[in-house]
Amino acid sequence: MRAVCLLSGGMDSATLAYAAKDMGYDIIALHFAYGQRTEKRERACARTIARMLDAAEFVEIGLEHFKKIGSSSLTDESIPIDEYTEKGVPATYVPFRNANLLAIATSLAEARRAEAIFIGVQTGDYPGYPDCRPEFIEAFQHAIDLGTAADPPITLMTPFVRMTKADILRVGLRLGVPYEETWSCYQNDDRACGVCSSCHYRRAAFRELGLCDPIAYED
Repeated sequence: MRAVCLLSGGMDSATLAYAAKDMGYDIIALHFAYGQRTEKRERACARTIARMLDAAEFVEIGLEHFKKIGSSSLTDESIPIDEYTEKGVPATYVPFRNANLLAIATSLAEARRAEAIFIGVQTGDYPGYPDCRPEFIEAFQHAIDLGTAADPPITLMTPFVRMTKADILRVGLRLGVPYEETWSCYQNDDRACGVCSSCHYRRAAFRELGLCDPIAYED
């Protein structure tokens, strides 16, 4: 079995890739560079994880249009990275990003005759990121079914969609995910800021399990 696995280099996507491998899939790692602030560090982490999983292929796609579109603090440095908040859509939201990523993943899966696409959307993302909702995933699966001639059919796999970050971490620890080789910070690519929403959720997950995150933070 083959699967296209979206691999950003972060905590969730690394755990996802390990989970897919554990389920018996040969991994085609798909990484996107779209002008995000930590692009260099994310790429290095994604390549390391793909290598450790003996991925069949590492495919990097550039999505420069996101930087031209703007409206996200990840791609527009004039917009500050906001600290963690539970209110509203965060400045780090990239408009309709997952639809773009999944469209390309579908093309790759169909071309490589892969049976599945894995994406690491999870419950903590719903409030601020509408393209992480289960309803969106269900709708995109319908689009895949209607818009491809794939044989075998392509299944969109979201094993973490009902999980919390701590739940995902438990899975990763069982599978031996090397979290020291992952990167989650939205702000920096050398020392994690510790205050952006991604850092907040990651630190909270490790603390919930009584563990220390192996990456360094600014305090």
